Amino acid sequence: MAAASRPVSSPLAQHPPLTDSHGRVIHDLRVSITDRCNYKCVYCRTGEVGAQYPELEGEEYLRLIRLFVGLGITKVRLTGGEPLLRRGVVELVQELARVRTPKGDPLDLALTTNGHLLESLAGPLKAAGLDRVTVSMDAVDAATFERITRIPGSFPVVLKGIRAARAAELTPLKINCVLLRGFNDDQIEGFARFAREEDVVVRFIEFMPLEEGRLWTPEIVVTLKEIVERIGRTMPLTEMPAREASETARRYTFADGVGEIGIIAPVSQAFCGACSRVRLTSDGKIRTCLFSQVEHDLYGRLRAGAGDEELRAYIVRIVQGKEARHHIGEPEFLKPSRSMVHIGG
Repeated sequence: MAAASRPVSSPLAQHPPLTDSHGRVIHDLRVSITDRCNYKCVYCRTGEVGAQYPELEGEEYLRLIRLFVGLGITKVRLTGGEPLLRRGVVELVQELARVRTPKGDPLDLALTTNGHLLESLAGPLKAAGLDRVTVSMDAVDAATFERITRIPGSFPVVLKGIRAARAAELTPLKINCVLLRGFNDDQIEGFARFAREEDVVVRFIEFMPLEEGRLWTPEIVVTLKEIVERIGRTMPLTEMPAREASETARRYTFADGVGEIGIIAPVSQAFCGACSRVRLTSDGKIRTCLFSQVEHDLYGRLRAGAGDEELRAYIVRIVQGKEARHHIGEPEFLKPSRSMVHIGG
């Protein structure tokens, strides 16, 4: 992608905010730039299936993202798979950092990574304009971590990446841990200490049925209530106020005010009513919910020659049909048509 010297503003101030039929304003876009991953985390992948979907060119991602921004998207998060595997990711961030909303504001730019390649890329990503990163890390014990990732020697590599991101001021630096009962729920208290010692925000995520296999059951979910109770036995927590209605995590700090814990509880305490997110897969499909059964081929229309106004109208129509909620745990629930690694977080 060729560099340019000035910010790119959207000319679309005449468009109303992107809103679904339930009255929710959509301002957060998650963009998967690859469904490849260099880890084989046992709760996510069978370990037998690699990339399944093609990737777009960087300029194509940029064009699609600009369409969303012109309709009111203010936050863009690059995901995967593992987005740092994607060649040109620093240049993509650099171009996105130049994009402006119709109000002239820069985008809120973030990236989710497993951290394995982060040590060398943290500084360049910050210099390119990335605001912050979230690192997926499911244990603070090296043996448990490597049993989950199925990659020998992975724990110290990720720890170095986290520290490099903190040094580069990609903050607030968040660590996401997916908890599975009987598998890594013995890490809860260790993660609470890790949050304080490493000056990071640790966020526990209730395990959702998004894996490639058939591992998920309600019994394996470690709930928000249990997490708070377990940490509170040795390190009392105080709940913090939400910063915005669409915030996914319930936030807590410790009694002395040092450190922060977040808990994302889509299973036990669903937050669908305030959802502000929509997703774009690595092959250019719109997904209006993680658990959507239908995908919408935005890129296919672009390749067929649709102009920007036609593409914007399509986005508006698809977002209008965004699901009211997921149905995890209900008799009619169906797993989504893609697993998490192929959707993008």
